[in-house]
Amino acid sequence: MKYDLIATTTFGIEAVTAKELKKLGYDNLTVENGSVTFQGTDIDIARANMWLRTADRVYIKIAEFKAETFEELFQGTKAINWGDFIPVDGNIHVVGKSVRSTLFSVSDCQAIVKKAIVESMKRKYKKDWFSEEGPEYKVQVALLKDIVTLSIDTTGAGLHKRGYREYAGEAPIKETLAAAMILISGWEAEKQLADPFCGSGTIPIEAALIGKNIAPGLNRDFIAEQWQNIDSKVWSQARREAQKAIKDIDFRILASDIDGDVLRTARQNAEKAGVKDLIAFQKLPMEQFSSHKKYGYMISNPPYGERLGEEKVVQQLYREIGRLYRELDHWKFFILTSHPYFEKLFGKKSDKNRKLYNGRLQCYYYQYYRED
Repeated sequence: MKYDLIATTTFGIEAVTAKELKKLGYDNLTVENGSVTFQGTDIDIARANMWLRTADRVYIKIAEFKAETFEELFQGTKAINWGDFIPVDGNIHVVGKSVRSTLFSVSDCQAIVKKAIVESMKRKYKKDWFSEEGPEYKVQVALLKDIVTLSIDTTGAGLHKRGYREYAGEAPIKETLAAAMILISGWEAEKQLADPFCGSGTIPIEAALIGKNIAPGLNRDFIAEQWQNIDSKVWSQARREAQKAIKDIDFRILASDIDGDVLRTARQNAEKAGVKDLIAFQKLPMEQFSSHKKYGYMISNPPYGERLGEEKVVQQLYREIGRLYRELDHWKFFILTSHPYFEKLFGKKSDKNRKLYNGRLQCYYYQYYRED
């Protein structure tokens, strides 16, 4: 069966996710705010979940229609043959969101969609009651400007949950955002990479996974693996493919931080991710960072100065990052921060900057390129 599939993303990295999908062999992509739509079969559901580094989740798009009243929402949902997707014992869980739509009560929309799905399934299964004791089917009702999109989540826990980060620092960056930062930079494993504010190790670990071509979802499971309508062999095949794709390559990423406790956490996370031998962790203040490598990439998420009393310390840190940039005169720098005066403190306007969101906080990704 061929589906319309939706890879959802954080705002600002849709194009990065689209590039990932193209690399995986998908075309005819539709890129919109927060999502990339593509087509695929059961094996593509498994591959997309296994391989996408920057997406949040992968959905099966079921239908799209206009609804300005609850009756239109009910009838539009009921008209779908939900029994083609959900088995008789399926545990139906409806989630929702509404943006600039007449139907603004999400809880009411969820209740109506659930009721309409059950009515549709009564037609299919000739039953008036369903036990819902089987695998979970998480249906999303999303309303945008009165257009309803109904989809089923194939992922479960968000794709940023790779399975390696049991421990996190105080303000961890999401794995999906860290991966996007690395992919935007164009870094490749034969080049030196350093993160002098590594925290719990997310950027170095994601870089190591990219460098070794280890699928980010290789060591976790997905909600659709429990479904009867997708053969378990599909998931086994996707895992075998991912295992074979791992590159036999050796490199070292430099990861440092001033906090020894958080570095212990980073080492544990790297070990759990299977990349501890690829990352050299060191307790080191950023201003003492140095490298004998002529060319390299610095990719980092330094403190933003959001807390009271941190502002002067952060301003000095940014001046030090600028000094380091001038000292490492062939290195490329990529810095994510929400600080409004970063470029002024750094001492140079960036070659490019990109609006990204770290959680709900609007940041800019400042990119400083140099010739290799």
